[in-house]
Amino acid sequence: MALILVTGGCGFIGRHLAEELLANGYEVRILDALIDQVHADSDPNLFGSLELIRADIRDKSAVREALKDVDAVVHLAAEVGVGQSMYEIARYVGANDLGTAVLLEAMIGVPVRRIVVASSMSVYGEGVYVSGTGERFGHIRRGSQFAKEGRWDPLGPNGEVLMPVPTDEQKPVDLASIYALTKYAQERQVLIFGEAYGVEAVALRLFNVFGVGQALSNPYTGVLANFASRLANGQPPTIFEDGRQQRDFVHVLDVAHAFRLAVECPQATGHVINVGSGSAYQIAEVATLLAEAMGLSGIRPKITGTVRSGDIRNCFADISKARELLGFEPQHRLENTLSAFVEWVRSSNAIDRNAEMQRQLEERGLVS
Repeated sequence: MALILVTGGCGFIGRHLAEELLANGYEVRILDALIDQVHADSDPNLFGSLELIRADIRDKSAVREALKDVDAVVHLAAEVGVGQSMYEIARYVGANDLGTAVLLEAMIGVPVRRIVVASSMSVYGEGVYVSGTGERFGHIRRGSQFAKEGRWDPLGPNGEVLMPVPTDEQKPVDLASIYALTKYAQERQVLIFGEAYGVEAVALRLFNVFGVGQALSNPYTGVLANFASRLANGQPPTIFEDGRQQRDFVHVLDVAHAFRLAVECPQATGHVINVGSGSAYQIAEVATLLAEAMGLSGIRPKITGTVRSGDIRNCFADISKARELLGFEPQHRLENTLSAFVEWVRSSNAIDRNAEMQRQLEERGLVS
């Protein structure tokens, strides 16, 4: 029976992944720092007798201990959130990039067969666009003047109107936030290490993950959790820009399944692979769907008309590569799974910290 080390295994994705691995005959060991921002309301004994090493990923001796007799590693341990990364830079670079470096250094000479690292769709910056003539644009950025003029959609180099299309792994990265920078560094470290040391290495670029177990009181954890926390406290979801920006929402159970497939499928070695639903959702539409599911359709989203530094307009996944290399097919669509999410939100103690997040960003001039 193979033993899998899951770093960050007490987190939102990690817990579902541990359950997925256990249900499929694996043994699981978890390394997690259990920081308060993410785990303040969590029960570290969720898995009963499952082995948990409580330590920071940068703790060399703890990481070496965690790697003993391990067959494969799934590296989830990371600080998460675009907005916070723009002012807690040392924290994000330290945990994400140095943490990954400590893990990889500890793996030298250890017979670990495979490592799978969680990367992020944020590395793409803006997604892929096409013009009316079908020309593809893989490197588009909005100028700062667009937001000031209330023009949210990026234009082509000659001012042409562009249409967002699914983003595949061939799109060049465009790092628009410190968080994106750290996630790209994580995936590159892992892939370079794998090639140099003969360890099978895979990077999964996750799109917006949602589902039961998100840290509702952490305003940086994800847009759906943020909206749920606001609504549960009788407050309107706050949405930047005009609310028509598009994202891909993928259920955490599908993500956990994708990680298990990435551990198992030999053909995935050396690849970066998108993990999303393959569908695009407008952010304001998502807020409205959630409010309706929570029986709060009278609470309409608050559209700020402002832009947050590091944010992009549109990015949603082309998952053809995941289908080809992993046999991955999403099973849990946003519109069909909100009832279970809402039931869990109602049973949780969601503290609305959105105002605090807004203040932190505004004080630093990160909202315009």
